[in-house]
Amino acid sequence: MTRADAEAPAVITSGGRVSGLLVDGVFAYLGIPYAAPPIGESAFAAPAPAIAWDGVRPATQYGPTVPQVGYPGPIAALLDNPIVLGDDYLNLNVWTPDPSASGLPVMVWIHGGAFTRGSNRIEIYAGDTFARDGVVCVGINYRLGTAGFASIEGAPDNRGLLDQIAALAWVRDNIAVFGGDPDNVTVFGESAGAMSVASLLASPLAAGLFRRAVMQSGNGSAAADPADARKVTARMAQILSVDATAEAFGRISVEDMLRAQTQVALELMLDPDPEVWGPTVVDVGMGIMSQFPVVDGEVLTAIPQEAIAAGAGVDIPLLAGWNADEFRFFMVATGGAQAVTEEAAAAILGRRPGGVDHLRRRLDAGASAGDVVSEALTARAFSSPTTAIAESRPAGATHLYEFGYRSPQADIRAGHAVEIPFVFDHLAEAHALTGPEPDQRIADEMHRAWVGFATTGDPGWSAYCDANDLRRFV
Repeated sequence: MTRADAEAPAVITSGGRVSGLLVDGVFAYLGIPYAAPPIGESAFAAPAPAIAWDGVRPATQYGPTVPQVGYPGPIAALLDNPIVLGDDYLNLNVWTPDPSASGLPVMVWIHGGAFTRGSNRIEIYAGDTFARDGVVCVGINYRLGTAGFASIEGAPDNRGLLDQIAALAWVRDNIAVFGGDPDNVTVFGESAGAMSVASLLASPLAAGLFRRAVMQSGNGSAAADPADARKVTARMAQILSVDATAEAFGRISVEDMLRAQTQVALELMLDPDPEVWGPTVVDVGMGIMSQFPVVDGEVLTAIPQEAIAAGAGVDIPLLAGWNADEFRFFMVATGGAQAVTEEAAAAILGRRPGGVDHLRRRLDAGASAGDVVSEALTARAFSSPTTAIAESRPAGATHLYEFGYRSPQADIRAGHAVEIPFVFDHLAEAHALTGPEPDQRIADEMHRAWVGFATTGDPGWSAYCDANDLRRFV
């Protein structure tokens, strides 16, 4: 949304009045603070209410992003990730068909980025297409990396999840002035955002804040043991030459914190020793994530998948799925798959029954060792745990899908994140990820399914009972 047709009418939120933009028939209110800036003594505290303002605050431009470092080159070539620093980064965007309406369904987007990157100002995340189709769409920021997820003495754990919960509480209290129904909220997210959705389903602190949930390319296992997470924090403190406390970390500059965070992530990727980092950090993070939610007993009382299997979120309809070639995004685009030898593939696949025989059959069929490892890791991290969540919930509670469009970019095919512009119906902005001629038919089908699910709970296919109920988008 770059050209305003007119100014959108001012509405009264809990923080004060905000004005927005009207573009192509959609009203947009951008960069609204939902919590106070987490700076100074508040850097590692739970989110506090936004600081109220006088007069009318223009909500006509995206707000700042959470402090972070950019993606490495191969990933940056596929994913846009603007970084615009500023204190008021706990902000959200609202797109609505009509702020004077009432009772419209609401969708709240939680971005991905391995809990260390991303924001609500990425172009393909714009909610104007959902508003075009009758849904109030909200995109949120939340604290990332050390600020959001490091387990630190003197600070509450899971601060990034607490930010998400605070944003959902803001939606509950304010969305009616944008035309939305606070009792018909669907939370949806991709990758770390989908893992966040699983955590919100499991968290007693999020109960009652949303009615439906969507998990795109995530799982319910992203939660570390606090003792393991503290090992990562201890290494951070060692690099920074400070005590591993919130008070000491709060005195470190953002730049130094990000440098230390990046160094720790690289060390963990190069030498994922469970004795050094803790087994749950190594196993769950898979070399991609070093800081993510922890089972703290308050925000998360158990690993999300276990809590969901025990009945958490049982009354919340869930739409969940994966991309057919998820791990090609991580392995093929970066050149890692080409370096996988048959011996290494055999060692990885040999950990499961029949794995080596499967490897041999795939190699005989012309697949490379890297291809087979990518397939195995896709199953381990995405398709298998997502299916397990569906199987642990009551019949009729979950709809499953698989996304199969093959992007020609870097040979990632139906890799991680490729489905996002189809869901948002933003193909024109996504050529670096989808290729120059993405299939609009698939975007029409997926976007319509997401709108239908948020509106009525029905995406257009049967709820999961067995493999025949899997909806494939190809």
